[in-house]
Amino acid sequence: MNNGSNWRNRELRQHVKVVDGLVAPTLVLKNSTYLNVYTKQWLEANIWIFNDRIIYVGEQLPKQLKDVEVVDCTGKYLVPGYIEPHAHPFQLANPEALAFHAATFGTTTLVNDSLTWNLLLDKKKAFSIIEEFNKLPVSMYWWARFDSQTALHDEEELYNTPDVLSWLSHPNVVQGGELTAWPSLLAGNDRLLYWIQEAKRLGKPVEGHLPGASEKTLTKMKLLGVSSDHEAMTGEEVLRRLRLGYSAALRYSVIRPDLPILIEEILESGLKNFDNLMLTMDGPTPAFMQKGIINVCLEIAIEKGIPLEEAYRMASYNAAKHFQLDEQIGSIAPGRVAHINILTDKANPHPESVLAKGQWIVQEHQVQEGESMINWDKYGIGPATFDWDLDEGDLQFSVPLGLEMVNNVIVKPYSIEADINVNDLSGTNGDQFLLLMDLQGTWRVNTTIRGFAPNLGAIASSFSASGDIVFIGKNKKDILLSWQRLKEIGGGIVLVHDGEILAEIPLQLGGFISKKSIENLIIEEEKLKNYLKDFGYAFSDPFYSILFLSATHLPFLRITQQGLVDIKNRTILFPATMR
Repeated sequence: MNNGSNWRNRELRQHVKVVDGLVAPTLVLKNSTYLNVYTKQWLEANIWIFNDRIIYVGEQLPKQLKDVEVVDCTGKYLVPGYIEPHAHPFQLANPEALAFHAATFGTTTLVNDSLTWNLLLDKKKAFSIIEEFNKLPVSMYWWARFDSQTALHDEEELYNTPDVLSWLSHPNVVQGGELTAWPSLLAGNDRLLYWIQEAKRLGKPVEGHLPGASEKTLTKMKLLGVSSDHEAMTGEEVLRRLRLGYSAALRYSVIRPDLPILIEEILESGLKNFDNLMLTMDGPTPAFMQKGIINVCLEIAIEKGIPLEEAYRMASYNAAKHFQLDEQIGSIAPGRVAHINILTDKANPHPESVLAKGQWIVQEHQVQEGESMINWDKYGIGPATFDWDLDEGDLQFSVPLGLEMVNNVIVKPYSIEADINVNDLSGTNGDQFLLLMDLQGTWRVNTTIRGFAPNLGAIASSFSASGDIVFIGKNKKDILLSWQRLKEIGGGIVLVHDGEILAEIPLQLGGFISKKSIENLIIEEEKLKNYLKDFGYAFSDPFYSILFLSATHLPFLRITQQGLVDIKNRTILFPATMR
């Protein structure tokens, strides 16, 4: 199987022979009513498929039907497989588990962030594994990252021109970005500008990351080559992007579930053209996507009044066209990859059957079992190992500035008034110890945090934006116990209170992602979240809160490999301490 761009000449000739009746198709969907995304009409047709490709869409039935699977679609409605244009496939789950789960609900193509490959693998292994993902029935495409969205010690080494250009040139890579380092671009970073121009020269769009951007900033970024953005938080911000020539992905995410309001406001404005709009969940954690991904967004879009044909185009063809993949995916037409969703009703976007690359993922609500195709051991991706130990000497806290949570992911600085030269912070105003440790145990950053889960003994997490270990807690003994358990399970998330291990999520792949299915991860995730709520966590997603503590694309203060960073002024307030 492939992603639809490299069928061999022999295969192409065979496809033509299917039309001529010399070779039988492998599957026929007869008496279908399908959405033609080009004419925006529901048309009746028989659809012939040969292996992973749509061969014919029209009135005829094939001459040869011996050994052909024929499915009568009378009374059913067929739409293209849905496309997630902005996937973060490493949110506890691994990309293969995500792909299978997404496909069971009709999302058969994902355009994926590659950031974790950059952290886990060298370029050769990274390219090898993304090519191995071509074996999946789901189409998996990737981004070429230009920045790490944190402050790494080796940022210049990790993101260098030869490697970035190699990523951009890879056939499975369809865009540059997302560009979280856009302030650096505006400040004169010509290396970033060169990479953007190379992406455009290769015909690949560049995605921005522009929350709250003014018309002036959006205009500057358009002049510098940014093609699209997914950060609009109001209808007016969507319209501003469309007017300036951007493609805009409307977001329904665990920390920004804005989609219903966005649609209400753009429809109230009188918008009639939806050609440059897409839909995204922007990297959901497992529990948020329990009922699917783009199908959930589609349900909202339809309920809020987007015309049916336009809604399905937003979920498929618009994204394909944006990435210049419309000759391969995003429609039901000859030559396209056989990604097809079969619906019981036009207005119900949750499919009863799903085809991905011509294979049944779901047939009449029955999920078809599939085997794992990614050999993680081949790439040396296994449990994290640690040849060092955390001790009481690492739990020395003296900086006067801490991080106070404003919401899921925004933190602001606060002056520490409590005595933090103690072993337990139970008597303080919600203060907890916060420690960021290098995976190799070579440096640490010590401060405090307020507003996470103020009554909690400790949580340890190797799931973080920088790939380092985050410790949060009010009790130093619990922090040390959480470390010991984290070390035993090879990385993950461990919750401890009063000397007892209450919950854990083992992340067996690099200490960052799990080998488990989405369904099993949801159970672990919900258990840990419920405990955190009991201990005072007041927001919606603690995993994003932990993940983004070191993310420098968010205000106002961040804990990073380089130390405590003032985001607005781009200065290191307190540097990391070498051990």
